[in-house]
Amino acid sequence: MNITPQTTKIGWVGTGVMGKSMAGHLMSAGYQLQLFSRTKSKAEELLAKGATWAESPTTLAKSCDVIFSIVSTPVDVAEIYLGQHGLITHGKPGQLLIDMTTSKPSLAAELSQQAKSKDLHMLDAPVSGGDIGAKEARLSIMVGGSEETFKIANPLFQILGKTIVYQGPAGSGQHTKMVNQTLIATGMIGVCEALLYAHKAGLNLETVLQSVGSGAAGSWSLTNYAPRIMANNFGPGFYIDHFVKDMGIVLEESRNMKLSLPGLALAEQLYISLQAQGEGRSGIQALQLCLSRLAGFDWPTRSTKAT
Repeated sequence: MNITPQTTKIGWVGTGVMGKSMAGHLMSAGYQLQLFSRTKSKAEELLAKGATWAESPTTLAKSCDVIFSIVSTPVDVAEIYLGQHGLITHGKPGQLLIDMTTSKPSLAAELSQQAKSKDLHMLDAPVSGGDIGAKEARLSIMVGGSEETFKIANPLFQILGKTIVYQGPAGSGQHTKMVNQTLIATGMIGVCEALLYAHKAGLNLETVLQSVGSGAAGSWSLTNYAPRIMANNFGPGFYIDHFVKDMGIVLEESRNMKLSLPGLALAEQLYISLQAQGEGRSGIQALQLCLSRLAGFDWPTRSTKAT
């Protein structure tokens, strides 16, 4: 398959926080795009720019050469690909399917086998970088599947991200994303606890970050989430509900491997407590609210010094 804007029609499923920006980059690169999303209103911006609407995944399967998906849960992924109106169910030989949802490695392997049986090509390619990475096309893309298929799809990945790495056979991209989520989950505890300590010690949080952010303690989460926390901005770059789903996948896979991850298990419980407090649609930086309450006070709305 020779992928070019002149010869390749792209289908896209899922226009949420990240998907809308990612699909937009492909349109800006000159590709003709057809969209399907459960909530059509979320696709209106792209439709206004020239994308066309598909009434179901079946429409994409019958008319597109390459189809991307980025949806919410493994259940959604299974339905999109294997359901009555699914992409694999109605796919045409030679088609390239790319799932960028964070999903189960075992499901990715199953979808790859199902696709292969119908002469379809399938990659699992979850991403990291959040809403900012999606908007600025700076995502890290972790790809599993056939290496030959990866090489065919790579020009499209280059439009969407900055770090594109082939990880191995089907499911390897998802396993790599589970590593990523484990690092973020436990790292967010460190970010939030560090800000709590600095606040209670009476330090100026901005100047503290100037010192620690560029040193050995620096991280993507510290750089991107700490300023949001300090501004009392707990809106979603990545939903807590989705993060809890991801941690559940990691812990399930770990149990299957007889592997104990106590730090991740703690992070999951803290985030589940936020869901119970009605914060499931907040961003993952809202962990600060949970930890500050455990410390016996509410996080300041903007103050950078302890009162």
